[in-house]
Amino acid sequence: MSETKPSYTLRQLILYALKLGSVGFGGPVALVGYMFRDLVEKRKWISESDYKEGLTLAQLAPGPLAAQLAIYLGYVDYHILGATLVGIAFVLPSFIMVVCLGWLYKLYGGLDWMRAVFYGVSASVIGIIAFSAYKLTVKTIGKNWLLWAIYIVMAIVTAVTESEKIWLILLGGVIVCFVENPPFKKQPNLLGFLSLFAMPVTAAAVSSHPTILWKIFTFFAKAGAFVFGSGLAIVPFLYGGVVKEYHWLNDRQFVDAVAVAMITPGPVVITVGFIGYLVAGFPGACVAALGTFLPCYLFTVIPAPYFKKYGKRPAILSFVNGVTAAAIGAITGAVFVLGRKSIIDIPTALLALITVILLWKAKKIPEPLIIFGAALIGLALKLRVS
Repeated sequence: MSETKPSYTLRQLILYALKLGSVGFGGPVALVGYMFRDLVEKRKWISESDYKEGLTLAQLAPGPLAAQLAIYLGYVDYHILGATLVGIAFVLPSFIMVVCLGWLYKLYGGLDWMRAVFYGVSASVIGIIAFSAYKLTVKTIGKNWLLWAIYIVMAIVTAVTESEKIWLILLGGVIVCFVENPPFKKQPNLLGFLSLFAMPVTAAAVSSHPTILWKIFTFFAKAGAFVFGSGLAIVPFLYGGVVKEYHWLNDRQFVDAVAVAMITPGPVVITVGFIGYLVAGFPGACVAALGTFLPCYLFTVIPAPYFKKYGKRPAILSFVNGVTAAAIGAITGAVFVLGRKSIIDIPTALLALITVILLWKAKKIPEPLIIFGAALIGLALKLRVS
């Protein structure tokens, strides 16, 4: 943490987080890049060492990468207050956007033009998720045979069961941890680190309050505790609960919810606000967002003071590598599950394929622009038929 007097005020950092949350398209990798460019290189508010430590912690702990890094950077000079206000400022703009889109979706979702828009958008989103899964796989798994085995098993299980098994994700981390760091070697503080991951899940599991808002909160708290590897890692878990277990949304509504997250700035997991709104209105959106981002916040501010000392232990790094491989496997399996719901004819198959080709060949085309084009194509195709 910085020990000198900061060259910026907390108000300035909050305003920057609000701006980035309002116009920051491109996903987590782009967002963390913007923070480095703006806060480290241009304004020199944050030192490069503090930035790198924050990025490492965000990659190690569960939670949406960009949101967690923003929280950590708020903590560097302004501690708990800074982390809290900067985190809220970063998430708030996209939350407001998805709530407004949720209101419009409920109001006009039955209209032909709205169905036509999401007909094209949903197919394009499948292409985006597929390409993201490919990039994450290549970048993360590498040539490690153990990570490949965990990845393949998790992809198959997710595709077959149409749900994400949390215990398998954790098991992937434990297996890699013990293979690369045998138990007869001393691994101090590992048990405490692992128990940190279990706290939100345990709290949610023992809760039995019957109200819908409490069910939403506890479910999304579990989801927020397992967003490893990428914000997209939450998609298969949400599908298993929101569609298969609780039946809050149908398949089409869920894919539309993912699409909404793709066309808005900020973290991908903000889709939880849209889902919460469809389930229980504005209170549902607030509770879903709180449940999702609270674990992310806690996993940042609690270990932050101790991260310099313990964060780079081999056992902890091995555990996170195993969990990340399993999470990316779940994303890959989710491509198959969601693709079956959205790729329903030749035009949607072509839209998904064209999206993948554009992302592969034309790397500078922003995803929201591709989705906007898919929306226009879907509108044209459906109105032509009608």
